[in-house]
Formats: sequence, structure tokens, C-alpha cells
Amino acid sequence: MKDVRGKVAFITGGASGIGFGMAQAFAAAEMKVVIADIRQDHLDEAMRHFAARRPAVHPIRVDVTDRKAMARAADEAERVFGKIHVACNNAGINLFNDIAQATYDDWDWILGVNLGGVVNGVQTFIPRILKHGEGGHIINTASMASFIAGPVAGIYTCSKFAVRGLSEALRYSLAPHNINVSVLCPGLVDSQIYESDQIRPAQLSSTSGPADPQFMARLVNLHHEAGMQPLEVGEKVLRAMQRNDFYIFTHPEFKEELREIFEEALSALPDEPPNAVRLAFEERRRALKAKAQESWKDSH
Repeated sequence: MKDVRGKVAFITGGASGIGFGMAQAFAAAEMKVVIADIRQDHLDEAMRHFAARRPAVHPIRVDVTDRKAMARAADEAERVFGKIHVACNNAGINLFNDIAQATYDDWDWILGVNLGGVVNGVQTFIPRILKHGEGGHIINTASMASFIAGPVAGIYTCSKFAVRGLSEALRYSLAPHNINVSVLCPGLVDSQIYESDQIRPAQLSSTSGPADPQFMARLVNLHHEAGMQPLEVGEKVLRAMQRNDFYIFTHPEFKEELREIFEEALSALPDEPPNAVRLAFEERRRALKAKAQESWKDSH
């Protein structure tokens, strides 16, 4: 989507962190932007930022786990700005505890927002973009945690691997319809994701115990002292959307670690000739992917 001027973008988690960075970058490019967020204080603060600049920005308070509320928010966005072209499924939370000590409530909470929220965004906006037929772009926020795992924040990592897989499949599904898909994989960002517990619903309040307070204090300082500024992330997302990049990597410091991961995976493949029948099946599957890619090229 090279020409973004006047296009409408709906950003979940849009009032702080990465979402706010995208909102700033999109507004500066003269897009019409809906910032949707569960926190009214963040929405108020974001709108104070935009007040002096007077771009086309509209706030909506919404919980991405509430499907009916998401539909109402999409209806409101269309009433205010018209047809939606870009859906950024960005809202996310984290729980900085060891995965081995997790409870069912921990799993339900993190997956409900980080994966369920993306699913709800996909289900809400893709039919609307298909209906107007003008094409569009879906941007799903994953993380470098969608490639790189560790014991801390393990449920978060699981959710982000899932978002990456969903996005890769969706890319081929939507290619024939002139709807592009990107998956955003940032590293450390100056955000307030460490405040996730403040919006944890009461019905999912059973936890595996508080995170180590010393670790959390270091984490807060690390986010603000070393994290990439959200606007820089947003500007990189905008450029990637205009180029139709699938992977949006914002932090260069992971290159060697990614190389090691893929080299380990490749070295683990059996060193033997492939089965001819299975190989023929996989080649047919690859041909379908190639056909989807060609349909995207033809539409551009």
C-alpha cells in the first residue's frame, strides 16, 4: 500500500507503546487513525498529544477479548472515518513469571489477549475490507519472542509464536484479494507493558505468584533506558507497509541469534534422500503457495 494518504487505520493497543508509535507515524502520513485501547487514561493522554496537531485521530475504548465490543468499535470507526483499510492487531500483555509455575488463569489471560485479540481483529476487519474491495493491509504484532524462547514470560512467547504462524497462513489466504499481511517482530521498546497486571480481569486473578520484584524493577528501567522509542517503531512499520514487507524486524541486534536458530533447525533435518511420494505432495503444496504469490503480484 504505497499511497496511504487518507486511508483509515484501526490500531488496537493504540494509546501507548508500539500502538501509539504507529498512530503517530500514520497520522503524520495523513492517514485517518482510530486508536482503540482498554485503558481510558492512556486514551486521554494520547488525545492530549494529538490535540495541538489536529490530525484525523479518533479514540475508542475497547477490550479486544470482547468480540461484540470489537464489532461495535469497527462500526463506530466506519461511521467516523469511512471504510477501514488497515487493521493493526497490536494489543498485548505480558506476565513475567516462569512458565513451569503458570496457572490455567495465567494461560487464559495471556492467550485471550495476545492471540485471541488478534483472532478477533482478523475476524472483525477482514470481512469489512473484503466487502469494500479496495484492498488493505493487516499488521499483527508478534515479537522477537515469536522466534526466540526462554523460561521467563513463556506464555507470552507461546502466544507470539502463534501470532507469527497465524500471520504466515493469512498472508497466502488473503493474497488473491489484494489484502497484504505483515507480522511485526520488535525487540525491547520503551513501553509500559510491565503494567499489564493493572488490567488483569478479576475472574482471571489467580496467579502463579508475583514476579520477582528486583527483576521487575530492572525491567522497568531497562524498558525506559534502552528500549527503542515507539515512534521509531511506528515509522519502520509505515515504511514496511508501503513496501509490502511481510516480516517487520525493527531491532538489528538479533541477526546472529536468528542465524543460529535456523542453522540448528536445518542441521537437525535427516541426512537422507527424500521419499519420492511425499516429495511430490510437498511440491504440490509449494505450487499452491507460489500461485498465491503470483496472484498478489498480478494485483499490484
